[in-house]
Formats: sequence, C-alpha cells, structure tokens
Amino acid sequence: MKEEPKDEEQQLTRKIKPYKIVYPIAIGLAVVSWMLYKEFDPKAFDAIHFTWNSVFWLLVALGCMFTRDWGYVIRIRVLSGGKLSWWQSLRIIFLWEFTSAVTPSAIGGTSLAILFVHKEGIGVGKSSAMVMATSFLDELYFIIMFPVILLCVNQSELWNIAGATKAVVDSLMLFAVIGYSLKFVYLVILSYGLFRNPRGLKYLLMKLFKWRILRKWRHSANEVGSDIVRNSRELRSMPFSFWLKTFGATFFSWTARYWVVNAILVAFWSGHYDWAQHFLIFARQLVMWIMMLVSPTPGGSGFAEYVFSTYLGEFLPNAGVAIAMAILWRLISYYPYLFVGAFIVPRWVARSFGKKAGHTKTKK
Repeated sequence: MKEEPKDEEQQLTRKIKPYKIVYPIAIGLAVVSWMLYKEFDPKAFDAIHFTWNSVFWLLVALGCMFTRDWGYVIRIRVLSGGKLSWWQSLRIIFLWEFTSAVTPSAIGGTSLAILFVHKEGIGVGKSSAMVMATSFLDELYFIIMFPVILLCVNQSELWNIAGATKAVVDSLMLFAVIGYSLKFVYLVILSYGLFRNPRGLKYLLMKLFKWRILRKWRHSANEVGSDIVRNSRELRSMPFSFWLKTFGATFFSWTARYWVVNAILVAFWSGHYDWAQHFLIFARQLVMWIMMLVSPTPGGSGFAEYVFSTYLGEFLPNAGVAIAMAILWRLISYYPYLFVGAFIVPRWVARSFGKKAGHTKTKK
C-alpha cells in the first residue's frame, strides 16, 4: 500500500509534465505560420482598428472565460456537497484544464481528474462519481444544444462557407457528424449504466473486451465497469434540485465560452453584426468544438486555428485577419491554461505527494 502514492505520482507526472506545453504551442504556431505564409498580405491588417472600444470588448471576452471557469468551480463544489473549498475547486479546474490542454481532445483531462479530486481530500468512490457526473453533464449539453442549433439556424447558413471548396465543407461536416455521434453513443451508454442497469453494462463491457483486439484493455474496462456500478447508487439518489444546479452551471460555462469569439469580433468591428449573425457565429462555434473532438493533437492545436479561420472566416474582412483573430481567440481561451497549469502542477504534485501528504484527512 505504501507504493500507491508513488505509482500515482509517476502516472501523473508522466502525463502532465509542464514541459509538454511546448507541443501544443509548437503545433499551433506551425499551422498558423503555414496559413500566414499562404495568405499573408500586409494591407489585410488595415481592416483592424484598435480603440478603447476594443479594450472594453476584449475585457468582455476575458470575462466570458472567467464566467466559464467560475461555472465549473460552482459545479465541482456542488458535486462535492460543499466539502471542497472555493480555492480547492478552482485548483482542480485549472489542473483539469491543463491536462485537457496537453492531451488530444478525444482524451481530455478526465482520466486524471479523479486523482485531482481525491488528492484534495475526497474519497476515491466519491471522486469517481463526481468526475463521471461532470462528464455526463458536459455531454448532455452538447447532445441537447446541437439539435437546438440545427432547428434555430438555417442549414444552408450553417454549412455554406464562403470561399471554401465542396471538399473542405464535406470534410468539416464529416468531423461534426463523427464528433456528435461519438458524444451521443457515449452519453447513451453512460446514462444506461448510471441510471438504468449498471451491472448489465459492466457485463457487456467485459464480454466486449474479451475480443482479442481489445483484450489488453480488459482490466481497465473492468475498473470502469466497477466505477459505474459504485457511482450509480450515489448519483441515482440525488434530488432533482442537484441536477438542476449542476446542469445550470454547465450550461452557463459552455455558453459563456462560445460568446468569447462574438466579443472578439465586436471589439474590432462593432456594428457590423446583427443578432442573427451573432447567433450564427455562436452556432458555428458549438459545431467547431464538436469537430475538435476528433483532433489527434493536444488541445486541438493547429486543427482549432485552421477550423476557426475556415469556418468563421466569412465573418471577417479577409483571410489574413481571420488567421490573426484565430491566434487572439486561442490566446484568450486556450494558452492561459497552459501557463497557469505549468505554474500550478509542480507545486500541487509536491504538496499532494510530499511527506505531509499522507497526513491529509479524506472527506467521505
């Protein structure tokens, strides 16, 4: 048992070493440099006018990211039943976001989130239930909002990308369909296991992972199945008010994140967009994030900048400006988590796995 903390530390430091911030930054810069090389025109940037209005709306964009993070902090604290302090909740969110930023989008930071929560003094079972609940709520937001967007926005406007070839449009649509399908299947399986038949799902998982091609992951599948069985009891007993609070926090978090781009555009071209265009920009961002699910790069680096300049480029004066706005968007919504995480992770590891860590009381 004494070796367990050491094993956990090795697992953690192997996956989220601070130097890994170099990879997504390098990938992002490489893609942006390539796009600038193709589209660079000094006169293109004459369309950007920086004023005090720009300062105000860029602060609004930062405020949207603050709202997004604060919604996550509220959610994790509610899920803990108030056992986590505000500071502990904030620290967990930044650690989680850093992990998501340095791993491929399809993997995200969920695999280590249980460890983050547990090391803040929450029991392993409760930590697992909390992380599984956040995963359920995030996927529920996308599953609900995507059809709502399709009903509220003209289909031709959503997919009619000015200046893009049919092949590019078809590939982006394919990414969106694959991303949404993965989320839908995952949510259905998770909902069935958590709220309907947890033991039946574990049995199906074990049967599935008997296949030769999947056999080497059978032990991990067994652990996932056990987590679902254990967490099902706790999550099914939660009152409706609990789910209302946590989904409300989830809704405000993700929605605030999508308004970041709208605020950035208004910062430089206020008055150029009506409410219908703003809602279309919001809708395209939601579709963009679903596309990014299938990106193999850390935090969607490179792919995110490309999709932004392609999918939202028609709302900007020219291709060169679109690339510049893509960089600004990532500077506000992505890169801060890399640098804050690189600062927090070493100190958190030292505190959580140091000599004094063993004296931390676990909250049931």
